[in-house]
Amino acid sequence: MSRDIDVLVLGGAGVDTIVYVPQLPLLDADSYMIDSGIRTRAGQTGDFVALGLTALGLRVHHLDMLGDDPEGDLVRALHRDKGIALTAIPQPAGTKRAVNLVSPDGRRLSLYDTSRGHADDRLPEATVRALAGASRHVHVAITQPCAHALPLLRESGATFSTDLHDWDGENPYHEPFAQAADVVFLSATALADPERTMRRIADRGRAEVVVATAGAKGAYLLADDELTHVPAATPPAPVVDSNGAGDAFAAAFLYAWLNRETPARSALYGTIAGAHACTVPSTETNAMDLKALLRLTATP
Repeated sequence: MSRDIDVLVLGGAGVDTIVYVPQLPLLDADSYMIDSGIRTRAGQTGDFVALGLTALGLRVHHLDMLGDDPEGDLVRALHRDKGIALTAIPQPAGTKRAVNLVSPDGRRLSLYDTSRGHADDRLPEATVRALAGASRHVHVAITQPCAHALPLLRESGATFSTDLHDWDGENPYHEPFAQAADVVFLSATALADPERTMRRIADRGRAEVVVATAGAKGAYLLADDELTHVPAATPPAPVVDSNGAGDAFAAAFLYAWLNRETPARSALYGTIAGAHACTVPSTETNAMDLKALLRLTATP
């Protein structure tokens, strides 16, 4: 079978409204004056992973549900402008959206509108089979339509990854994703004991590699039954926004992993791309390119 797609990104398309707030958490008040503007732009987790992988030269296809609405038009325009192939399945409830509150130090609070998806939403089986069968790898967002597609992905023969984001290690919704993927990303934010959760993922599922990102503390990598700490990379400019850093990390890690780098080297790629993302305002979509990444990861 021909594998003409390097990475199929499944799910995670939508729009974010970015609000730069004076602090997080916000103090109790009736109103705030936002002098930096309130802007809506295309780009949620699947969009940003697809963008990051494309910027690194991989052949990417994105599959998700989109509404026939202005938000969906923004997502379609982003993919068209960045040269990312997109298959959009009609979503009668409308395109997924969120509001991101961003503080001056770059921290983020995300508010997700769950009314744009339903438990019975499904991506067409024939479409999933065809695209996954043509892909070397599939990166799966943890949105509801993707949960139904997990058995099809295992049948496709492609490797696949997922990002559990700020999973607390207990919510059962995330378990099928954690147990099915070959590479599992998650944030350490909500984990009292990252190593325990990471080892449980590896023991219960099929993951070869588990990575827990920890922001300015770097990341924890579990591979070959060994847990190691990967130091954070130094951002190349002032940190303005952490939105998209995890997606940039995942994209760079997958680029390296698919090119047969070791898990440790792949994590290094991830920390550098994640640090770069923290210097880019949420209102922009500017992923690190391959030349810059290879220059910063070059072995002395």
